[in-house]
Amino acid sequence: QVQLVESGGGSVQAGESLRLSCAVSGKFIDAMGWYRQAPGKQRELVAAITGGGLTNVADSVKGRFTISRDNAKNMVFLEMKNLKFEDTAVYYCGGEDYGLHYWGKGTLVTVSS
Repeated sequence: QVQLVESGGGSVQAGESLRLSCAVSGKFIDAMGWYRQAPGKQRELVAAITGGGLTNVADSVKGRFTISRDNAKNMVFLEMKNLKFEDTAVYYCGGEDYGLHYWGKGTLVTVSS
């Protein structure tokens, strides 16, 4: 059974940093990403990474967020710096493998201005 478990969310002040972690169990998933869903909005891709380390980051967080992974530990990370109020959302770890999509349950990030 494939499981994705996020951790590292919390409440911070604007300008502070957080590091989210996603532990993947059950299989190695090449295409992984972090997504977020703010209240009343659709889920959006924040950053993606391949098994080989190629990354893609949304323009809204470029220069502030960095995605990385540790393939040996089967974990994916999202380093978030200079957080803004508009970054407040539930952050989900997601993966796609041969057309199957896997999701974690999410971790809440709240940024107060």
